[in-house]
Amino acid sequence: MSKKVAFQTLGCKLNFSETSTVSRLFINEGFEKVEFNEIADIYIINTCSVTQQAESKCRNAISRAHRLSPNAFIAVIGCYAQLKPKEIVKLKGVDIVLGANEKFKLFSYIDNLNKKIVPEIHSCEIDDVNVFLPAFSLNDRTRSFLKVQDGCDYECAYCTIPKARGKSRNETINKTIEVAKQAINNGIKEIILTGVNTGDFGRSTGEKFINLIKELDKLEISRYRISSIEPNLLSTEILQFCNNSKAFLPHYHIPLQSGSDTLLKAMQRRYNTKLYSDRVNEIKKLNPNIAIGVDVIVGFPGETDELFEETYNFINNLDISYLHVFSYSERPGTKSITIKNKVLHKKIQQRSKKLHILSEKKKRYFYEQNLGKTFNVLFESSSKNKMFGFTDNYIKVEHKYDSNLINKIVKIKLNKINENGDIDGVLI
Repeated sequence: MSKKVAFQTLGCKLNFSETSTVSRLFINEGFEKVEFNEIADIYIINTCSVTQQAESKCRNAISRAHRLSPNAFIAVIGCYAQLKPKEIVKLKGVDIVLGANEKFKLFSYIDNLNKKIVPEIHSCEIDDVNVFLPAFSLNDRTRSFLKVQDGCDYECAYCTIPKARGKSRNETINKTIEVAKQAINNGIKEIILTGVNTGDFGRSTGEKFINLIKELDKLEISRYRISSIEPNLLSTEILQFCNNSKAFLPHYHIPLQSGSDTLLKAMQRRYNTKLYSDRVNEIKKLNPNIAIGVDVIVGFPGETDELFEETYNFINNLDISYLHVFSYSERPGTKSITIKNKVLHKKIQQRSKKLHILSEKKKRYFYEQNLGKTFNVLFESSSKNKMFGFTDNYIKVEHKYDSNLINKIVKIKLNKINENGDIDGVLI
């Protein structure tokens, strides 16, 4: 009887691509992959450490796995594992904790699946992390997350990712193309290019992100999306190329974090509000129908009511489509810990709610501008008698369940906004 393995992925799209790659290693060794809430012989938890809540989710996942199967082998990998291995190894049930360089070598650390008498830590100093292993997700979703870059050389005051993932690095364009072909050969219709700092691709190979996407565009695939990309790295050349490409979709996700230049400087971001608004205006001039998503942090130390209003008004005046709102979370070892004038939790909640409402207004307005139009939609998931997919410009479309539409790109007319805030679509 084959051994069973279960995975839990927390955090970013990059983690999903890496978990999927690790899972294929186990499947190739004869393991049967099961859901995390099922009995398994080994549980692997790929962790995040961006917020305290992310770390708490990891601890809860470890506890659930141990309660479900007390004799199962539990391995913990990911950012939390790199940053705080000694904290994790004390948790009941944990057998092994692997750092950033070691996580893809899991098999070399386990000869059998017997519980460890003394839990093990295998982790090097983050400055010694220099390995880049391409990864892509498969079977977890219709779309595939393709890891093109890892690590970050930026020093944002609130962020632990450079300490968890190391310096910016990547494989060559040629190697990345080969990995993309593997995903395409498995029937993937849409690839999302992902990384810690995606636009910084080429740092370790002397290449450029624009050259990567030009080569990817030559492959036989219907759709590419670029995941979160820094505004200072989203060049005019990239924008113009993607606008003329048939495969690269009209959708960008561009971190802002704050609409106050005072706070952007305190955060040690590499742009100001003028650069950001100029970039948004440039995108919309190329194509007014492009979707633009924005990351914003509320409650960064020193964010007064006046500075928050600057952020709110700046975003309100931007021609963007939706927000991802994050509440500031104090992280050990970051520079923001030393900044005075902390924002009260209650005030952070109030500001977050205000921005979430603004996001819904922006999203609804963007959706309304597209009603009655016809788009290509890739259907990828279902719920009860419904199925869901996205237009090329990232509008979520709902349709009556039809198994023939799964992983298919079909023309859909956008009919109306339903009670869930999604679009009811009509097959053309």
